[in-house]
Amino acid sequence: MATDPFDLNLRHLRALLAIHEHGSITAAADIVSLSQPALTQGLAKLERQFGYTFFERRSGGMVPTPMGEIVIERARAALDHLSQAAKGLSGVFQYPERLMTMTQLRAFLALAEAGSFAAAARTGAMSQTAVHRAVGDLEQMIGGKLVERRGRAVWLNPAGKRLARGTRLAVAEIVAALADIGRDSGSGSELIAFGALPLSRPYLVPAAMARMARSDPRAAFKVLEGSWRELVEPLRDGVIDMIVGALRPHEIADLYQMPLSEDRLVIAAGSQHPLAQTAQPTMAELATYPWIVAPANSPLREQWEKLFGQGRMPATPIECGSVMIIGRLLTEGDFLTLLSPDQVALQIRSGLLTQIGAPLEGTKRVVGITTRRSWRPTATQRRFLDMLGDAAKGERAEAGQPDLRQSGWV
Repeated sequence: MATDPFDLNLRHLRALLAIHEHGSITAAADIVSLSQPALTQGLAKLERQFGYTFFERRSGGMVPTPMGEIVIERARAALDHLSQAAKGLSGVFQYPERLMTMTQLRAFLALAEAGSFAAAARTGAMSQTAVHRAVGDLEQMIGGKLVERRGRAVWLNPAGKRLARGTRLAVAEIVAALADIGRDSGSGSELIAFGALPLSRPYLVPAAMARMARSDPRAAFKVLEGSWRELVEPLRDGVIDMIVGALRPHEIADLYQMPLSEDRLVIAAGSQHPLAQTAQPTMAELATYPWIVAPANSPLREQWEKLFGQGRMPATPIECGSVMIIGRLLTEGDFLTLLSPDQVALQIRSGLLTQIGAPLEGTKRVVGITTRRSWRPTATQRRFLDMLGDAAKGERAEAGQPDLRQSGWV
């Protein structure tokens, strides 16, 4: 079975769709401009690479097998991503994506990620000449530049970014096809790549990952931490497939938001803070002490600004988004801050920090998962989504496995 999507032939994938659409190799050969023997050989090679037969030959035509259906669906999505990326990109060819090869796209993507021809050659196991030639061929197809050069450094222009995004998403579809087929055969591992926003890191993400690791040893994880602004473009680019954390309060055209739970903020302080024993402090009392606030334009900062409204604004000597740093600062002075209960539950349980008053009304935030609208998860990815849902509800994944919220961990 093929393990590298770049080993596949884009023309063979297009031929696969043509055979499925027209039901015969004869009709498909005319569509993809190949001879019948060449198309037959191409299909046979594709089946060897995936390790399965894609069609049953019947009197009524070529009928896809169950494995064929999986690959056909993913191949169609992959080619659609390339088509959308190349649409309107070329003033030379109407359909430049039909001329592109996986070898060229491998080199281009390596350059896009490495930032120089030398580094791209090393990471892609190619010569610099091969990388230059591949990128030059792509630029010739579109009749314009994809990259800008300054000395040895290279960066993508808007056309290059568009093609790189389409290529990554196309490759992700092929990887998903290989993963679903590999799962059926019980071979290989599958990478679950996602971004974790601050609200999801203390409990939700580790709880779901631990449950997934117990139930599915094939699952492997790649986790990117960051703010929404830092993670949303990697999501759109296909570097990650989901963002877990606070959802945006508005719809986003190309993204889908799936709510999991609701969170209400609390005021946190060091256990020795003067307000530690105050059941419900007034706004005037809260404004007396210095606050550690989240970065500007973040959802947490917006909630803090709403908390004080038009009243007296307290001093805010520290702006910080790191819960680890904030937790330490709270133990060293009379600071106050606004955080999710999950983010400081361990420190509160250990006696280092304390919650001031009750959870705040009007600070509800929806926690959930953000994905691309075009994303269709594999079986393993769907299972991880279920695990995130179970963790958000505080359910047990397996008999004998206590929920972390009840275990003393938080």
